[in-house]
Amino acid sequence: FNGPNHYASKNPNMEKALKMSGGSVAPALKAPAAMYEGAVAAGAAKASGSWSKIFKLGIVSGAHIGFGSYLAITVGGACPGIAASNPGLQKIILGAFGLPFGLIMTLVTGGELFTGNTALVTAAYKEGKTDGKSLIKSWVASYAGNFVGSLLLAYLAFKSGTLGNAPASVAIATAKSTLPFDVAFVRGILCNWLVCMAVYMASGCSTMIGKMTAVWFPISAFVALGLDHSVANMFIIPLGIMRGAEITIGQFITKNLIPVTLGNIVGGALMCMGPFGSAFGNWGKKD
Repeated sequence: FNGPNHYASKNPNMEKALKMSGGSVAPALKAPAAMYEGAVAAGAAKASGSWSKIFKLGIVSGAHIGFGSYLAITVGGACPGIAASNPGLQKIILGAFGLPFGLIMTLVTGGELFTGNTALVTAAYKEGKTDGKSLIKSWVASYAGNFVGSLLLAYLAFKSGTLGNAPASVAIATAKSTLPFDVAFVRGILCNWLVCMAVYMASGCSTMIGKMTAVWFPISAFVALGLDHSVANMFIIPLGIMRGAEITIGQFITKNLIPVTLGNIVGGALMCMGPFGSAFGNWGKKD
């Protein structure tokens, strides 16, 4: 449901009535400049929230992304035969079933996801719609909330016993925690470039199917490509540790979480939002 405009698009008489009363029917997809303006407005709204509100909604989003990772591991991570005979297909399965639905849950319910906030709230800051203190509040509160929600879901997934003896969670966690710093950093950049493109495009869609389409392709792509998302890793690596991966908390933080988080910031704030800010906004322009 997308409000009265949803019904107006199905009912010509209601559409006419809306126009006569001064209302308007939202386009299914905003024009590029309007999409950027909408992203700035969304970022400003997020930045205006209290620390506790952002933190609570961050917990919810951490759990949502955790659910997506949980499904990906359960389905795509349980295809050893396909992985051996057709690794490309297994990667597509891993990407298609899981993380996209996690992000959809966050976007349509107003959750606070750190990785998306690196783009939206940064855009609001660069356009003068919020200040630096609010930017930091948004990032820190959402990151902390995401961590709590991810850890909570990792524990529940571990206790549920649904993964049986499947080795995928341990193997994935081990691989992610043994990357060189620069490799993890670059994977973080590439990942959040795609994630924030999904968030950005979805913000410009007024229908549920539009938002789902905007999210599905970039998110399934980043998973299939083997890139790293800090919030997803807050679920995946602790789950792997609980299931026996020989990884220390220090390795998890220094070998993965720190470089991936830094890369996610660059990917969201600069690689994704930077070009649109300079083209449709005021980034880099002198007064």
